[in-house]
Amino acid sequence: MSEKIEDTIRTCLSQYRRHNVNAAWFVIGRYSHEKPDALALHVVTSEERERSYTFGELDVLSAKLSAGLAGLGVEPGDRVAALLPKGLELTLTALATWRLGAVYVPLFTAFGNEAVSYRLNDSETKVVVTDANNRGKLVASAANSLRVIVTVNDASRDDMTFDGLLTSSPRTEWTTRNDDDPMILLYTSGTTGQPKGVVVPVWALAAFETYMRLGLDVNLTDQFWNLADPGWAYGLYYGLIGPLLLGQATFVYQGAFDPQNIVGVLKRYHITNFAAAPTAFRAIRAASIPPQKTSLRVISSAGEPLNPEISQWSEKVFNRPIYDHYGQTELGMVINNHHDLRLDHSVQPGSMGIAMPGFRVVIVDDEGVELNSEQKGHLAIDTESSPLFWFTGYYKAAERTQERFTKDGRYYLTGDDAWHDDAGYFYFIGRSDDIILSAGYRIGPFEVENILMAHPSVAECAVIGIPDELRGELVKAHIVLRNGYRASRQLESELQEWVRQRLAKTAYPREMVFVDVLPKTPSGKIQRYRLRNE
Repeated sequence: MSEKIEDTIRTCLSQYRRHNVNAAWFVIGRYSHEKPDALALHVVTSEERERSYTFGELDVLSAKLSAGLAGLGVEPGDRVAALLPKGLELTLTALATWRLGAVYVPLFTAFGNEAVSYRLNDSETKVVVTDANNRGKLVASAANSLRVIVTVNDASRDDMTFDGLLTSSPRTEWTTRNDDDPMILLYTSGTTGQPKGVVVPVWALAAFETYMRLGLDVNLTDQFWNLADPGWAYGLYYGLIGPLLLGQATFVYQGAFDPQNIVGVLKRYHITNFAAAPTAFRAIRAASIPPQKTSLRVISSAGEPLNPEISQWSEKVFNRPIYDHYGQTELGMVINNHHDLRLDHSVQPGSMGIAMPGFRVVIVDDEGVELNSEQKGHLAIDTESSPLFWFTGYYKAAERTQERFTKDGRYYLTGDDAWHDDAGYFYFIGRSDDIILSAGYRIGPFEVENILMAHPSVAECAVIGIPDELRGELVKAHIVLRNGYRASRQLESELQEWVRQRLAKTAYPREMVFVDVLPKTPSGKIQRYRLRNE
């Protein structure tokens, strides 16, 4: 780690790792004083109507909303939830919550009644802000602690109105908290079980800023766009919070996802720095978009592993590769193909990249012993040597927290299996409970999926293990075909041979099924456990 990189880490820690701090001050307060007229939020609707807000405007509006929330009884440490689409109202709700020293609970708008109710009850939310489109999801919510519902437009008779709260006299105070006090309570996507509440302390902003600078290389000349929804970690940490931490504008597109529209927005608004999930890139690829002339200088992917084939496709279409990054709700981003030139390194196909400065990432065995390069095992964080590691546990779930650490408490276990080479590049194998054991061989689903994705007929795929009396488990592939291809026994045989020749004779899918869609979480992650339970 170079001296300059060390200085970046040291500066971030000294700034956020201290007492008497306020999250909203870090995000907008300091810039509303330094450069009040600078652009902070740029919202583009599906009809391409635009509205921009400066740091000064967000300061004033969030001060009014925080006064309104305080009038509803919100105090430091209370939970305030937002069930809103991305845009001004969601941004103001988060900022106003933090101004009060309260805890922000994001709720994704694709959630149904039960998912919303679970999070509101578990988090003990006091106030939830929603809109007319999502208000009905709160009818079945019986959160004992829920005191008030605030609705944007068309409020129900018993609701408070968002606009009404904005008529409050501005509350200019910034309630101070300690660095390890919570600012966010965010629930995991629940790919393998009931969602867990992740408590995010104020000082996690140090890790968020480090990633924005080193991983994404966002600078003030960039037009930055993170496509991820702020109802999830990547969109909240690095789409809403991250740009504002740097004094940079956050860009919001409110239209429905459509590959043609996304490419149109990239070109029309001269986006230079773009981040999205592999699901989005696979959808754009499946739409057969021709080569484009854009302003893009940086493209990043996060949320689940990126298939090398997708990055190669991006070079042809956007004249830029996609850099894969790895992280979790509990960690933020920790392994990256960094864009910052101080960490310039060649990108290895199929690799998640190298550990981000501030984190020591290792591979351990079942006993928590570190393994050498080329050895496959459990991906872990050495907490004793990772100054940016901020996760302390799940909300009201001590047993589930304990499962995430080795017996001595030193290593945090991500739940993923991987390996690294001599140069420190990490390679994803799969979720620890997704590994397929067939005839004594350990087969990572992602390895098989990478090979299948390289075939011109495959738009998406998911690989699982199914019971087999002779081998223990067999590899089964679920395939979504690209337009122009039809399922057939001949294509199935071709795909099996494709994997057999390129990966291993022991790893090809002995069973294959062609499907229209794959089961996914609302954030776009494939739910393999649902495929196993079919």
